[in-house]
Amino acid sequence: MKFETPNFAAENAAKIAEIFPGAVVEGKVNFDLLRSLLGDDIFGDEAYEFTWVGKRAAIAEALRPIRKTLRPCLEESKEWDTTENLYIEGDNLEVLKLLQESYLGKVKMIYIDPPYNTGNDFIYGDKWVMDSERWADEIGEYDEETGYRLFRNTESNGRFHSDWCSMIHSRLMLGRNLLTDDGVIFISIDDNEVHNLSKICDEIFGESNFVGQVSRATGTTTGQDADKIGSSLDYLLVYRKSANFALSGVELDNNDVSRFSFEDAKGKYSLLQMRKTGNADRRDDRPSMYYAVISPDGKEVFPIGPTGYESRWRFGYDTYQEYLSKDMIVWQSSRSGEVAPYVKYYLEGRTKQVSNLWNELDGNKKGSIELKSVLGEKVFDNPKPMAVLRQILTVSNVQSGDIVLDFFSGSSTTAQAVMQLNAEDGGKRKFIMVQLPQVCAEGTEAAKAGYKTICDIGKERIRRSGDKIKSDSAATAPNIDIGFRVFKLDDSNMTDVYYAPNNYTQDLLSTMETNIKPDRTDMDLLYGCLLDWGLPLSMPHILEEIDGFTVHTYNGGDLIACFDEHISEKVIREIALRNPLRAVFRDSGFTSSPEKINVFQIFKQFAPNMRLETEKKVRVI
Repeated sequence: MKFETPNFAAENAAKIAEIFPGAVVEGKVNFDLLRSLLGDDIFGDEAYEFTWVGKRAAIAEALRPIRKTLRPCLEESKEWDTTENLYIEGDNLEVLKLLQESYLGKVKMIYIDPPYNTGNDFIYGDKWVMDSERWADEIGEYDEETGYRLFRNTESNGRFHSDWCSMIHSRLMLGRNLLTDDGVIFISIDDNEVHNLSKICDEIFGESNFVGQVSRATGTTTGQDADKIGSSLDYLLVYRKSANFALSGVELDNNDVSRFSFEDAKGKYSLLQMRKTGNADRRDDRPSMYYAVISPDGKEVFPIGPTGYESRWRFGYDTYQEYLSKDMIVWQSSRSGEVAPYVKYYLEGRTKQVSNLWNELDGNKKGSIELKSVLGEKVFDNPKPMAVLRQILTVSNVQSGDIVLDFFSGSSTTAQAVMQLNAEDGGKRKFIMVQLPQVCAEGTEAAKAGYKTICDIGKERIRRSGDKIKSDSAATAPNIDIGFRVFKLDDSNMTDVYYAPNNYTQDLLSTMETNIKPDRTDMDLLYGCLLDWGLPLSMPHILEEIDGFTVHTYNGGDLIACFDEHISEKVIREIALRNPLRAVFRDSGFTSSPEKINVFQIFKQFAPNMRLETEKKVRVI
């Protein structure tokens, strides 16, 4: 097993080699030859490009493999055995790399609220942001407790915009990979970087996949410079993975329907004048929508505009006949006093097109009030209101069973919104929250309340809000998932000798009893294997004893593992008889090489699913 994230640069080169074998030699792309093969008309010298200092390094860092793992933390989790939700602590760039194989193309919607580039917020101190000398000179803070380096990206920094662009670009590259083909991403941003972010998203997702830019009223005005206009808006940039994404409408609210008081056996309905009004309302615009309809007194009526010109109806003759047969055509007095045809539109389940102005939703103060009502204290600045996340989930068309990812999860508003929506419609949407465990500064309200990191705030919000949601919906959604599995980013489970055995002499190797670090548990090893094999982290996990040895069965046999030492042949045989898709053991589980060889022979004999690929599907680490 590799226990290393994919090398995307090498994979990209391999894809080029499949199409143009001669253009790749020893893993290196000959761009001059590739250009010749493509032709100058396609390759081109000049094209519109958005660039900044550090862009190439940021792209290279996103593609670079890492040797890290996610360690399960059962004591901080909730309902570990049954939940399908995840909460991951760690630098989201590295976490996203680790999730690439397990969640590739499986996330329906991503929402992120990254640090705004105001000159005051901490920016993730990725190593590619600066060279080693500048890294040493300008690093602003080292958190000894979490081991993360952070720096303050002030406006005096000559690369103020460049560093922020590098930070977000690499994360969006990796995030896009996780989206389903009909997936979508929503990104909250303010005035400082919205223009740069839109260019970055155009590059990563493609201009054709731009869905819209939403302006959201925050309810407060920011900015202290009297020479500049203050900002009362935040923005949401919306991009889809592909044209397969379908934007959903939003429900009509009371303001939309209050002017209608009509009701019949089918329910409440509104009336819309049949004659087209506004743009493109003339006969010449849609000739097929100009025809006679019969009034209640038997007269032929044609659509006529307010100044006497020939207008048109809103739909064609066949649709009119269908509405007529369903008793959906009503004759009412128009504003001019003339009796005119209207069509009934039943309001049950009706939606309206999503506007790019969300001024009717709650502002930032409401978000703070909501969080305080859950935790009892104000411990987090400017959390997004639940109404905003609810709107995002609605227009994203996130359905039961879909996965929602937030890799700047903060106080976990997204997780609470997912649970609340599940409670309302009985759905089984799942969330993955990712957050850097940034320490709550001494003297802050969060620290005074006992929260050590932002992650502690997010996890506690999920616990408390989940309990309340489940209590409130006990009658309608008793089986709602309010749990979450906690994982924490850490260095690889494997020692250095595992990755480079050739660097060690035979004498030194003989003193090393295992490839595995001494502080790692069976659970650490199991979930490290799941990541390496590209299996999701939220599936059922059964632990049992066979012949006195501990055996882990994951998702009914997707993987069976035993990490005990000196495993008996009876255990190996029993695991093989269960015919798992994959099996894994630790090297020290066997006393000799012949014993390890015997393992493969047993599986070839008793596990038909593995007969063709036993060495690939049975691993000894």
